[in-house]
Amino acid sequence: MKIAVYPGSFDPVTNGHVDVIERASRMFGKVYVAVIRNPEKEAYFALKDRMEMLKQATRHIKNVAVDSFSGLLVDYAKKKGALAIIRGLRVGSDFDYEFQMALTNRKLNPKIETVFFMTDGKYAFLSSSLVKQIAKLRGALTGMVPPNVAKKMKGVV
Repeated sequence: MKIAVYPGSFDPVTNGHVDVIERASRMFGKVYVAVIRNPEKEAYFALKDRMEMLKQATRHIKNVAVDSFSGLLVDYAKKKGALAIIRGLRVGSDFDYEFQMALTNRKLNPKIETVFFMTDGKYAFLSSSLVKQIAKLRGALTGMVPPNVAKKMKGVV
């Protein structure tokens, strides 16, 4: 079975993330959606909340598992038996950072490839940062995040 890892902070998960997860799930037998535990970055939502929101948002996809990790992504991917790291690209400016990370990961473990998914055009504007800003200003999140995430965000702001 071909296994892939889709890492991210998912703070919060957006419909753009879910789109990439759905598409990756059609190409790989198993997709681990791996929430990064980064002690250097203060998250809007606690790790357990981010994982729960992801589990609810992806429960309709049978070959997806939500997990978390800390440390090097390539070490986590190797532990899971993954042959690929999934990354989403929204706009051209994403590519510079993602290209650098892909080359670094290849240097660390040349057996694991990075596979890029271009976001669906209807989500190209969307980012977790933008969603948080809209939520703080009590704007509507319809179509930007899964319903369970919109409900959770109303309870936090």
